[in-house]
Amino acid sequence: MPKRKAPPPRTSAPVRSPVEVVRDGADALYRAADECCYQHDRISNVFAKSAVEIELLAAQKSCELCDRTLRALVEAYETASAQVHPTGKDEGWWKSANALWLASREFLRRHKGCDVSTRQLKEHGPEKLGSLHAEYELEASALLGMRHAADAYRKGRPGL
Repeated sequence: MPKRKAPPPRTSAPVRSPVEVVRDGADALYRAADECCYQHDRISNVFAKSAVEIELLAAQKSCELCDRTLRALVEAYETASAQVHPTGKDEGWWKSANALWLASREFLRRHKGCDVSTRQLKEHGPEKLGSLHAEYELEASALLGMRHAADAYRKGRPGL
């Protein structure tokens, strides 16, 4: 039997610097935030135009998945960037990445607040509806803030 040629030895992946690791995490956070904004816009359109229960449930599940992914990537970015402080040419994306991280955390906090307020709606009066409306307005404002932070990050990282 003819002998097969041995495959070439595997080369290990190049070692990435801590700044590159943080930048990759920031890029992933940007993509998750961008998708989260898209899915929240999409669910608004679906609720406004559709009466098909399956479509509404599917849109809700997509939104929930995006929110969970965003939460995981916020935590991953926080961990990766805790000890790294880029300077020089990296400072631009670093500042916009941190702004995106803060905006994402604020959105997730407001979103969780809306969930808690909605669950507590069992015993409600007009005053509870007013506070619930305020919670949803604050969540919408946080979503807009996250969208602006994501847009600013994308401008600083044109290769995304």
